[in-house]
Amino acid sequence: MRQYVQVPTVDQENTYDYNPAWEPSPLMHLGVCCCCAALRPRYKRLVDNIFPEDPKDGLVKADMEKLTFYAVSAPEKLDRIGAYLAERLSRDVVRHRYGYVLIAMEALDQLLMACHSQSIKPFVESFLQMVAKLLESGEPKLQVLGTNSFVKFANIEEDTPSYHRRYDFFVSRFSAMCHSCHSDPETRTEIRIAGIRGIQGVVRKTVNDELRATIWEPQHMDKIVPSLLFNMQKIEDIDSRIGPPSSPTGGEKEENPAVLAENCFRELLGRATYGNMNNAVRPVFAHLDHHRLWDPNEFAVSCFKIIMYSIQAQYSHHVIQETLGHLDARKRDSPRVRAGIIQVLLEAVAIAAKGSIGPTVLEVFNTLLKHLRISVDFELGERRSSTGSASFSTSSKESDERIVQNAIIQTIGFFGSNLPDYQRSEIMMFVMGKVPVFGTSSHSLDTSHLGDLGTRRIQIMLLRSLLMVTSGYNAKTIAAALPAPFLDPLLSPSLMEDSELRQLVLEILHNLIDRHDNRAKLRGIRIIPDVSDLKIKRDKISRQDVSFMKKHGQQLYRHIYLGCKEEDNVQKNFELLYTSLALITIELANEEVVIDLIRLAIALQDIAIINEDNLPMFNRCGVMALVAAYLNFLSQMIAVPAFCQHVSKVIETRTVEAPYFLPENIFKDKCILPKSLEKHEKNLFFLTNKIAESLGGSGYSVERLSVPYVPQVTDEDRLSRRKSIVDTVSIQVDILPGNNTEDKECIIICILRQRKELIESNKRYRHKVSNTEEITFEALKKAIDNTGLEEQEKEKRRLVIEKFQKAPFEEIAAQCETKANFLHDRLAQILELTIRPPPSPSGTMTITAGHAHYQSVPVYEMKFPDLF
Repeated sequence: MRQYVQVPTVDQENTYDYNPAWEPSPLMHLGVCCCCAALRPRYKRLVDNIFPEDPKDGLVKADMEKLTFYAVSAPEKLDRIGAYLAERLSRDVVRHRYGYVLIAMEALDQLLMACHSQSIKPFVESFLQMVAKLLESGEPKLQVLGTNSFVKFANIEEDTPSYHRRYDFFVSRFSAMCHSCHSDPETRTEIRIAGIRGIQGVVRKTVNDELRATIWEPQHMDKIVPSLLFNMQKIEDIDSRIGPPSSPTGGEKEENPAVLAENCFRELLGRATYGNMNNAVRPVFAHLDHHRLWDPNEFAVSCFKIIMYSIQAQYSHHVIQETLGHLDARKRDSPRVRAGIIQVLLEAVAIAAKGSIGPTVLEVFNTLLKHLRISVDFELGERRSSTGSASFSTSSKESDERIVQNAIIQTIGFFGSNLPDYQRSEIMMFVMGKVPVFGTSSHSLDTSHLGDLGTRRIQIMLLRSLLMVTSGYNAKTIAAALPAPFLDPLLSPSLMEDSELRQLVLEILHNLIDRHDNRAKLRGIRIIPDVSDLKIKRDKISRQDVSFMKKHGQQLYRHIYLGCKEEDNVQKNFELLYTSLALITIELANEEVVIDLIRLAIALQDIAIINEDNLPMFNRCGVMALVAAYLNFLSQMIAVPAFCQHVSKVIETRTVEAPYFLPENIFKDKCILPKSLEKHEKNLFFLTNKIAESLGGSGYSVERLSVPYVPQVTDEDRLSRRKSIVDTVSIQVDILPGNNTEDKECIIICILRQRKELIESNKRYRHKVSNTEEITFEALKKAIDNTGLEEQEKEKRRLVIEKFQKAPFEEIAAQCETKANFLHDRLAQILELTIRPPPSPSGTMTITAGHAHYQSVPVYEMKFPDLF
């Protein structure tokens, strides 16, 4: 039997005065429900029935099943069910009845998972309103509850997209939760994890639909990306780990904000497309700048490794372009910040170089070379400003700039070495074109304001980067590895003014010539007892390589010849020169090249004996040791017994009588050097006639061995401070008194004859060399002696005929060109002294102290011709 309760009456004046704090008593609630239950809508009755009297009892499952069945059967009622649940949940949140809040959210989740009809769209709106209500509350448990419900919703795939739905509020709220600063560490971690999971849910819900791309807008990315990086950074600060992190377990993923943030960051980047890649990368630079994470840059490097491995390979050039742009924007920052950005670029380039990076290749190198010049300019500017004062801060800035320069070189080299061969050859040409050498000023870096020191620094660093680019490069032919536009500037005398420059040039040549990895076996200059123990790999020289040596071999010989004449050579220079000769022998030597190499070796021996360049005794002995080591190697490579016997005999004699002529002794720290080389016997030298006899019996064409080697003379040689051997002979003639041309020609013939017949008559050779060095009256008298003059004329004619018959065309052309240029210069001097312009009333120009002055001539002082 129903029981009725009398409802209290209300005054008419206060009919609509509502008190929100007033709550009906349970007895009254029971009475109203019993009285009006039949009049209320069914969906409200079903919703009310899922709530127990005690929230601790949890959701009433039987009634929840009824509600779910009703929602599925009548989907048009979903929006009303959602609105009513939202109303109850809002009231419970305000009244802090969190038990009923949990029950309401559980019911919403079950309804959301069970219903997938078209009518779910209005229900979702109510659901998102309830989630937003929970996230706005200050209670951490409710925030976590709302996040979990949103994540479940994000995992549901909707049949049709909802274009009017926006997630701006959720992006802002979840990003704020990622930066939670709650006093309790456990609660703070829980909130941050909830924020990261919420961002992950927003990403999954939005990125799949191309028409709903609002999540990639800059205002959203500027919140999402820094929030993830902030949590990733915390674990880096705590662990300070180096290298890739270990794969976490399932429990760690849920409990560790850093791991969860990294996974979300990877997922976000993996879903980025061509149009929105830049919006996802730019906030990373802003975060690293704001938190000053470029120095040290361990976290920045790890971030960009994650980026490069997460994005699609075809979009990697976007990251590189953004990094280059950021480097340009921060070019005025401290050196360590720029070095940190460049190291990040190195990591990005190292990963991208293995894939497709499109047209970014030359842009990367051009930008890096520009910053290399800027860094050198900064370094020299600091050095000029600190002239005369020893400041620790200035030296520290210079060392920091060196860090920047080394980072640029490593980036250029590593990037180039990872490119395919067809692109690497282009990069080699590009970098070589930037090296400031003679004749390439139009394309090289602008070093006019840097001075000689700055130009040298640029040359060294570019060659170091080129050395890294050429490392591992293996061309099928030498012509492909050393084309003329690359070889000519590389062997330019402009790159021989410094010992370090020459070392780098030789090492680059080794990378390009050594196609069988024999360089490591030849490391160190020494007398090798048995070359076969080295197990040197070699192939038969191809026709293309033979053609290359005929065309460019003289350039290689000339570079080695001039490199041995430098006064600042150290042990490493001699070792690299020896390796160069050995690699040419292995890779490019046929019978003709072998003869040229022997002529070059004998010419190097003459450098040490004649000493036209006044080399120190260490250099002269070093050249002799270089020749001994190389001829020992060459004799065993061509395997001519008589040649090997002659070389071995000379080496044995030197071991006893002149150990300073061997590499094992001369390059020791405490090696006793001789005072002079004039008193040595001929059995200590390699004799041309002996070598010719030994090779002639084995079928070699030895006629060219009698022609002394003379290097080619280039335009840069005439404009530089360097001297060729022909210039040296001319200087020796010019210092003789008198104007007798025949006497000078005789002296030239004597010098050439002395150089040719060194081995045949050593005593006479030393006597004539000393006469050349110390010119006396007796020496001149012997030079113009009539009996000796006839023999000298015959010898001169024989040498000329033999030279034109047997010498290579390149050497003949070089000598003729040298004589023509010398004659042209002398004729120009004579004409300048003899031919004067006629006087003019307007005046004549005179140059004084570098300034031009005009002096007028009066008309009455001018001398006119008689027939005027």
